Amino acid sequence: MTTTVGVLALQGDVREHVAALTAVGARGVPVRRTSELDAVDALVLPGGESTTIDKLLRAFDLFGPVQQRLRDGMPAYGSCAGMILLADRVLDGTADQQTLGGLDVTVRRNAFGRQVDSFETDLSIEGIEGEPVHAVFIRAPWVEQVGPAARVLGRVEGGHAAGRIVAVRQGPLLVTSFHPEVTGDTRVHRLFVEMVRGDR
Repeated sequence: MTTTVGVLALQGDVREHVAALTAVGARGVPVRRTSELDAVDALVLPGGESTTIDKLLRAFDLFGPVQQRLRDGMPAYGSCAGMILLADRVLDGTADQQTLGGLDVTVRRNAFGRQVDSFETDLSIEGIEGEPVHAVFIRAPWVEQVGPAARVLGRVEGGHAAGRIVAVRQGPLLVTSFHPEVTGDTRVHRLFVEMVRGDR
């Protein structure tokens, strides 16, 4: 039976995530309405601007339904802004910013700096075998604190941000600070789909 994974299609690299999910054997579909949300087994929250996605979720009447699906145990993967949206706590957010929550972490917005401070590096990610994952960081957050229920899967290994947490899993939730959908390496998406299927 095919696993159907929705990609929140309000902002960000929607087509790239759908293509990566398709490449690893899932059925990737855009999600903009509650009826589309109801039809998926899991959800990807792509990058973009977290405060804008928060407002769009509310404008499209999706905030409550997505939050309820997460509370009911729906698997979700958040990259960059998606990491912020799944975090229980956010540093340097706007006064009215809300998150969907579910992940027992504290995330710092734009932690690596502005757009000009975007960078790429290779990471070892727990659960992903083979060569290191080439990670692209674009105005990325990092995880400042991890609660007891969450598990760190990856940290930056060198440079000014050495040791910073950039990949975390908690039960059916997976987050990364970086954008795997832009590199052609589908191993993060494969890991997530295996989580959705109960193989991880």
